[in-house]
Amino acid sequence: APASGEPPAGAAACSGCHPVSQRVLSPVLRLTGVDQAAMVRALREFRSGQRPATVMDRIAKGFTDDEIQALAAWFAGQK
Repeated sequence: APASGEPPAGAAACSGCHPVSQRVLSPVLRLTGVDQAAMVRALREFRSGQRPATVMDRIAKGFTDDEIQALAAWFAGQK
């Protein structure tokens, strides 16, 4: 999916915890505009268990490499 187009499959799962609106205060990282390579690395580390997590390890296991790439590209393109 293009960075500015419709969110890719799985993006709705992210917004359950990660705030989208700039008006929302949350200790959870806002994903809009996050560096694409950093997000891919983080999701792969969560999926493999290399990065400590409370729930992200379980969530990331549900994503394929292609889905991770699509999510990272889309969120990186959001303002």
